[in-house]
Amino acid sequence: METGGTAGCPSCQRLQAQVDALQAELAHLREQVAALRKDSSTSSKPPSSDVVKPPKPAPPPGQDRRKIGSQPGHPRHLRPPFAPGQVNGGSFDHTLSCCPDCGHAVQPLPGPPRVVQQMDVRPAPLVVEEHKGHPAWCPACLKVHYAPLPAAVEAGGLVGPRLTALIAYLKGACHASFSTVRKFLKDVAGVSLSRGQLAKVIAKVSEALAGPYQELLAALPGQERLNVDETGHKDLGRAMWTWCFRAELYTLFKIDPRRSADVLVEALGAEFDGVLGCDHFSAYRRYMRGCGVEVQFCLAHLIREVKFLTTLPTLEDALYGTRLLLALKGLFGVIHRRGQLGEAEFARQLRQARGGVLEAGRRDEGTEHSRRLAKRMARYGEAYFTFVTTPGVEPTNNLAEQAIRFVVIGRLVTQGTRGEAGRRWSERVWTVLASCAQQGREAFAYLQEAVRAHFAGEPAPSLLPAPG
Repeated sequence: METGGTAGCPSCQRLQAQVDALQAELAHLREQVAALRKDSSTSSKPPSSDVVKPPKPAPPPGQDRRKIGSQPGHPRHLRPPFAPGQVNGGSFDHTLSCCPDCGHAVQPLPGPPRVVQQMDVRPAPLVVEEHKGHPAWCPACLKVHYAPLPAAVEAGGLVGPRLTALIAYLKGACHASFSTVRKFLKDVAGVSLSRGQLAKVIAKVSEALAGPYQELLAALPGQERLNVDETGHKDLGRAMWTWCFRAELYTLFKIDPRRSADVLVEALGAEFDGVLGCDHFSAYRRYMRGCGVEVQFCLAHLIREVKFLTTLPTLEDALYGTRLLLALKGLFGVIHRRGQLGEAEFARQLRQARGGVLEAGRRDEGTEHSRRLAKRMARYGEAYFTFVTTPGVEPTNNLAEQAIRFVVIGRLVTQGTRGEAGRRWSERVWTVLASCAQQGREAFAYLQEAVRAHFAGEPAPSLLPAPG
């Protein structure tokens, strides 16, 4: 007599339900483990957060470890000597009267000498000027009048323009606190300034930079290409955001309490006609949809997300991620072969590779992770390949991310700002430092020019390069 199987057995059904529940829990835990194992190659985390570092290079043959310093085969780097006009501390000749080994008399040789150039700082770099406005009596109005001082002296007060620029450079470029600046000035320059006096100095420099900053801000809507990124900022414990706008010729920072598309509309306008390079954050998507802006989403972010899919335990996720990753590698393979292809053939292969990535990315399969990415590729996939049809557009948002690293370092050192004046100072000095570095200009020299102009009641020099 045959039995009807175990399908109708209540005990078996309970066991099967338990097995199904345990399998679902196991799959969920594996996804959590994969998420916890994210590193800089599978997410937007910085490389410094990687728990497992790559192995160090093997030591040279015959050594148990690599020696400190330069390695064999590396070219030697020597600092170019100072030009004769730069040697302003004197030139000294040293001769031998006798042999240093045996004491015998020596004969001078006509060959070139061994030259060592040594630079140093002066023991007292501080220069103190005294300006006197002498009184005079007016018999007509019966008043005492004092001779006016130069405008730059009146505006600068105790601290002159060069020292003002130095304090601003230490505070802005070197991330120095007021306490550190005070210690530096006392130990090196031999002068003591209070924190209140230093705060007044920084406020004057901030005023000097207001005009150039507004000029750059007004020029943002007219840029053909912009890379944008944002990072957190603390102001008296309040959460804010530092926005970074990197144009072709300058970089501008803007601190705002909002992390929304409203900041983009306010800075760029609703009719921005350039290409916006950014990540896939919702503020950029909203700005793209609401204002019809052309966007280049960061391909590097997409590649990291695809790599993460290949680490998931579900076979469908791994296959989807692998197929998309291979298509992306094919795309970059075409990019790397650009020099070997003609322009027409390169454009054709690039369009074909783009189509392969879009086709691979739009297939809806796997778990929620794959389905979410497939939905994004179906809706925004074309925006990852604007660089294919628009010359000069970068496929990644690395330019803005690199520019914003300086701000992130400053945030770790200074712990943020303390009010409206501090926020305005930070965004202005960061803009000066990043723009000068981008243009190959000396930031300290620019700060001096801006401060001198401000003290003289003149407009500060522009941060935009001169045309031509």
